[in-house]
Amino acid sequence: MIDTLNQTLRRLPEWPLYILGFLPAVWLLWLGVNGGLGVEPIKALEHELGVIALQFLIATLLVTPLRRYAGLNLLKFRRAFGLLGFGYVCLHLLTWLALDMSFLWGQIAEDLVERPYITIGMAAFLMLLPLALTSTKAAIRRMGMRWHKLHRLSYVAVVLGGLHFVMQEKVWSVQSLAYLAIAVSVVAMRALWMTRRVARS
Repeated sequence: MIDTLNQTLRRLPEWPLYILGFLPAVWLLWLGVNGGLGVEPIKALEHELGVIALQFLIATLLVTPLRRYAGLNLLKFRRAFGLLGFGYVCLHLLTWLALDMSFLWGQIAEDLVERPYITIGMAAFLMLLPLALTSTKAAIRRMGMRWHKLHRLSYVAVVLGGLHFVMQEKVWSVQSLAYLAIAVSVVAMRALWMTRRVARS
């Protein structure tokens, strides 16, 4: 059954995933305009965009474990997951800058220094930025093995994203802790694989 599923996935094009992936953003925007995001719509929009970003980024990291342990091959869609995750990170950041902070750069700089969860979130964004810029096939061919080394930053960035999610909550939720636990577990799994590979060589 898994082989049939993998064959079906290989025949599917990648581009519809981008359209489907951004439908939640359109829905959230519609809710915001029509008063469907509660009494603090900007905070709600910011939060939901951040959660979706983390979901896509974690999905990117889960591609290899799913292939290795479950036989499910989603490798074709890993770049789309990553770029969708980065897209939602940008929307999350833009919501904070434009709607929450009104581009008050003095206040923004102050928050970056005084609020650790914002500092951590910005660090995660800056790590993801070069990964998004080098995600094209041309960049992958040009960089060779350097591309693989650079993209190891994704593991650190996702853990920082999970930590940002947990720290920004006044009361920690099961949801935020679960996302952080998954991110840390996947990174730990990757580190174990690399350690074993070095030991065998």
